[in-house]
Amino acid sequence: MSTFTTPLVVSPLENGRDWKLAEPFKYVVGDEDALFEIKVPTGFVTDFASIPRLFWFILHPTGRYGKAAVIHDLCYRGHLFSRAISDGIFLEAMGVLKVSRWKRSLVYLAVRMGGYWAWKGNSGKVEETRELMRQTT
Repeated sequence: MSTFTTPLVVSPLENGRDWKLAEPFKYVVGDEDALFEIKVPTGFVTDFASIPRLFWFILHPTGRYGKAAVIHDLCYRGHLFSRAISDGIFLEAMGVLKVSRWKRSLVYLAVRMGGYWAWKGNSGKVEETRELMRQTT
């Protein structure tokens, strides 16, 4: 069964929106027969869930799904997997965190519908993200 294996330790940045990881953060995907680990390195910057401020009264960026959003940010920024697989990992991780079905579905649908622009926008950050990952392993 998938699980988060380390606590998420972050510090806020001065811009009031982004957070920097103070320690590595790990998520194991899959069951005993098909495990792989996603390790978010120290120094990685996240905005948690990229939810427009207009909707924060319903879905705040650092909601219960926040840890899943950090994993998703790394997958998108580093293009670690295809967009569809990255979104699927996000959906699964929200389930692990026991995010309610309606929130999980709403956030996942929003990512599937609007994530294309974030995916394309991160194209220029792939090597930078992968280099950060290499330096901290």
